[in-house]
Amino acid sequence: MLPTETHSVPLQEKPIRLQDYGAGIFTKTPTKSALKKALKKELISVDGKIATTATFLYGHEVIIFREPPSLAPKKTLVFPLEVVYQDDYLAVIYKPAGILTSGNKFITVANALAQNLHSSTQEDKISPRPAHRLDYPTTGLLLIGKTNTALAALHQLFEHKTIAKTYFAVAIGAMKTQGTIQEPVDGKMAISSYEVLKTVPSERFQWLNLVKLSPKTGRRHQLRKHLASLNNPILGDKEYGTEPLILNGKGLYLHAYSLTFTHPFSQEKMTFTKALPSKFTKLFPDYGGF
Repeated sequence: MLPTETHSVPLQEKPIRLQDYGAGIFTKTPTKSALKKALKKELISVDGKIATTATFLYGHEVIIFREPPSLAPKKTLVFPLEVVYQDDYLAVIYKPAGILTSGNKFITVANALAQNLHSSTQEDKISPRPAHRLDYPTTGLLLIGKTNTALAALHQLFEHKTIAKTYFAVAIGAMKTQGTIQEPVDGKMAISSYEVLKTVPSERFQWLNLVKLSPKTGRRHQLRKHLASLNNPILGDKEYGTEPLILNGKGLYLHAYSLTFTHPFSQEKMTFTKALPSKFTKLFPDYGGF
């Protein structure tokens, strides 16, 4: 018998299309695109009938995904992740440098989540999925959704800017002690606030600054582009740094330090922090704020 996955639909406030509801409920359909492909191949049934993109869900339906022979068995990614927090709805994990958050590559945080997290007991559980992204070379905290409703709720929190994120970076050159950067990123307005916490002289870079960053928007590469726009690129940034001042071999000095938000189900205010990697503290050993 071919491998199958089963999902029970909780009662819906109003009917919803399967193509809008079903992304992430099965490990092989983590995105809407993958879901549509599975529907086109007639791999998904609802209450025993082959489902289509026009299938509506009302609640209490049983959705079954049957894996085709060409996809089974699938290689499993073995990649241990540090779990900072998890409950039945969401999780916070530490993303190391040198791994994609998600995408078409095999080695991604998204592909490693299921083996590192407890499965949700909720009816609308999904294969855990990141609710936002961190760049490939960036370290720090990543928020994960474990159910369909939780993931949607987390996306709403990000959209309404009610999740506070704090980053630390090491920036090159002479800087003002604080400021707000309002520069478009990819044609969209982007806002970042910064505060220089410590500055040390450097023979090669003149000055190195430990900078606390608070992005008010969430554009791709926003912090990296904003600091580069001040002529203070992040140390180790090969994409936005100045060629003579690019540091090789140490990675990008950008770390997602904290997340603060209200839990969408318990309504508890939650704050998580992750200490800076040792490469930061080696540059600023006398700074006592870590």
